Amino acid sequence: MEFKELDDFLGTHFIYTYDNGWEYEWYAKNDHTVDYRIHGGMVAGRWVTDQPANIVKLTDGVFKVTWTEPTGTDVALDFMPNEKIMHGTIFFPRWVEEHPEITVCYQNEHLDLMRESREKYATYPKLLVPEFATITYMGKAGQNNEEVIAEAPYKGMTDDIREGRYFDSEYKRIKK
Repeated sequence: MEFKELDDFLGTHFIYTYDNGWEYEWYAKNDHTVDYRIHGGMVAGRWVTDQPANIVKLTDGVFKVTWTEPTGTDVALDFMPNEKIMHGTIFFPRWVEEHPEITVCYQNEHLDLMRESREKYATYPKLLVPEFATITYMGKAGQNNEEVIAEAPYKGMTDDIREGRYFDSEYKRIKK
């Protein structure tokens, strides 16, 4: 799989592990939306669908994705899939650092709680987490595939995906 243009990147499903050990799963759903699951780190168990994002090609094979979550967390990801690396910077509000358990859910069903927590607890100073990551999986799921991030993360899920036990040849979930 060779990446050059934005269309090569859109519709791609990634699993990557940051140098600090945190494992994330992330999907470029279309040119303005991302879905993701968090498998390791301080907010492991969190998952989100239909997160609006800004997605651009910086140069051939290099893509930047940025967004602000309802929690107040800001995210900036730089993908270099041809090299199987990415760099992510996460700007966690103080409240997420102090109460990460509040965010460990399917966020889409708890948007009011995210907004209430953002207003109730301190947001500053932010916890800055800049890390390089190794991309351990890339799959061409196609754009707007609702099967990619469609359930909560479970132990061993990323191994199931990498080893071909989670999606069939049409990129539909085998386990439902």
